[in-house]
Amino acid sequence: MAGHDGEAFRVAYEKVLAKWPSEREALTVATPFGDTRVNSCGPRDAPPLVLLPGGGGETSVSWYAQVAELARIRRVHAVDVIGAPGLSVQAGDRHPRAVADLTVWLDAVLDGLGAARTDLGGHSYGGWIALQHALRDPARIRRLFLLDPTQCFAGYKAAYLCHALPMLLRPTPRRVRAFLEWETGGAPLDPDWLALQEAAAGFPAAKPVTGPRPAPDALRSLDLRVLLLVAANSRTHDPREVAAGARALLPHVETAVLPDVSHHALPQAAPATLARRLTGFLTGP
Repeated sequence: MAGHDGEAFRVAYEKVLAKWPSEREALTVATPFGDTRVNSCGPRDAPPLVLLPGGGGETSVSWYAQVAELARIRRVHAVDVIGAPGLSVQAGDRHPRAVADLTVWLDAVLDGLGAARTDLGGHSYGGWIALQHALRDPARIRRLFLLDPTQCFAGYKAAYLCHALPMLLRPTPRRVRAFLEWETGGAPLDPDWLALQEAAAGFPAAKPVTGPRPAPDALRSLDLRVLLLVAANSRTHDPREVAAGARALLPHVETAVLPDVSHHALPQAAPATLARRLTGFLTGP
């Protein structure tokens, strides 16, 4: 989009990335849709864990509050979704246009990382991508965790869509900040993370792939262990409806509602508590 400051975005991105462990590594993975940026850390011989960010201005670096703890037990690979804000570079006008394309893209990322089988986690829109991929290619996924995923087990609240509309129609840093302050209830937000969300306003991103919620029969047949963590103060959807929907449909799911945290603040909130839940799930029986 005209007017987007690519250099300011990169500076903001690198500032949040600096919060990661010092032994991090930046990788470029070729896919049919372009080169995908992956930020990795953790022991190279540890089992892989692939992390997908939320939509909007979220990128791979948004996992900064959890990655050090996760990297104690896994080789962590956080991915910039192709066509979305981040340092991935799509091939011309090629970008995923359907759920099947997202599966092809993510399979290519996993192949490039040498991850024949992996743990997979996603926040918000990244949770939707992760769940859709697990439903289509469950043999590649060991365990799946979803952080307040959207459009998986419940729809959006009307108020959320109304507040998001001005930002979606004409994204500006001021509108992004106002929306995030509303959704998080004015809770303190990491200023570097917030600056990155503002810098992503007007990013020349492709139209994101969307679609209906996964079919109930497909969810009932998913033979994977799943951890669902829902933000109690989420204004995106009804958190208890999300948890109840998952319990009703997934055969092997563990759910919890995290107190005092909103949807958009979840990745950076209560890092010790969240990291302990995630590592316990990944290493448990």
